[in-house]
Amino acid sequence: MTKMSTKGQIVIPTDMREDFEVGEKLIVIRSDDKLIIKKANKISKQFKEDIEFAKRTEAALKRYDEGKFKEVPFDEFLKIIKKC
Repeated sequence: MTKMSTKGQIVIPTDMREDFEVGEKLIVIRSDDKLIIKKANKISKQFKEDIEFAKRTEAALKRYDEGKFKEVPFDEFLKIIKKC
């Protein structure tokens, strides 16, 4: 068991950090009420692509929520996609 400080820091219990080095980069993923911590150097290419896709999707949804999007008819949308 651990707790979060006022600065948002948590301590990983000693027996759970044996394979981690001081200063090592870690990826923290939030899934509902769970946090997943992975070594940054152990991340696969597919995972990196998934994270980048998630970032782009989140940014697009934010622009949509702010009304910063372009609405086009379906047929025109298909033409735009085929050009990509």
